[in-house]
Amino acid sequence: MTTIVVFVESAGSTPRRASLEALGAASQSGASVVAVVTGPNGPAVAKALGAFGAAQVVVLTGADQYSPDATAKDCAAIVCELKASAFLVAASSTGKDLLPRVAALLDCTPHCDCTALRWSGSASGTRPILAGKAIATVSGGGGVFCASLRPNCFAAVEKAAAGTVTTRAASSARLAVVVDVSAKPGTKLDVKEAPIVVSGGRGLRAPESFSLVEDLAAAFGTAAVGASRAVVDAGWRPHSEQVGQTGKTVAPQLYIAVGISGAIQHLAGMRTSKVIVAINKDAAAPIFKVADYGIVGDAFEVLPALTAAVKAAKG
Repeated sequence: MTTIVVFVESAGSTPRRASLEALGAASQSGASVVAVVTGPNGPAVAKALGAFGAAQVVVLTGADQYSPDATAKDCAAIVCELKASAFLVAASSTGKDLLPRVAALLDCTPHCDCTALRWSGSASGTRPILAGKAIATVSGGGGVFCASLRPNCFAAVEKAAAGTVTTRAASSARLAVVVDVSAKPGTKLDVKEAPIVVSGGRGLRAPESFSLVEDLAAAFGTAAVGASRAVVDAGWRPHSEQVGQTGKTVAPQLYIAVGISGAIQHLAGMRTSKVIVAINKDAAAPIFKVADYGIVGDAFEVLPALTAAVKAAKG
């Protein structure tokens, strides 16, 4: 049986959802899945991973701070020792930083932002290119298949199993370490990880109107608020909420675009969403070309009615 190595990120002692999705994608191959975790909470994180498809969990000990170059060396060494056929990470900031380093050490091509994987014969995947206007099929080319997986494109599969946990001393040769992560306080969902994203654009006319978007997101309970580049550039919303080619790429189960015309730069960041709903008073807006459902109407009338309907359905 072949082996797939997956690097797992965590928030405190909890594995990140995107990493659990990567484990789920790997477990669908039928291969033996080996998860790699690091950091001071590594042992606590490792306990949860067996139930998500990891046959073995390797905890890198002695690494209280994340080091991109040292962690890459450790992951590449594990891949080589196990003769793994693939190395997977979540397409997060950390994953995008780690993947090319590991691929370089393995002398392989890194394939970023994959939205689907195939395991028949050799590993391959698909990823959007040219601002999402085309889908490319990528493969390992005979070497180790190294890929980052876009969040919300794969299922995190829970299994009634417990993986074995082993420890390994992390590399002490570190050129750089992450000493601190500055994050805004609060419990808002990140648009990259939320299963539902409600985004607003210039059609909302003023920053105060985003309260309608926030109300709809709150009604769902598991939704994040997104924004187009135009409103972020205008200072209406923070850059952390921007969806698009120069913002964040999202692939939620449901994406609701409110007052967004649908410029190609915005479509590049959300067109792989499972279901797209567009609300715009301009029936000729480009956003309707990619939408599964379209509502032609005034957002100031549609949003309150939609919010009330969601609350009624959940209540």
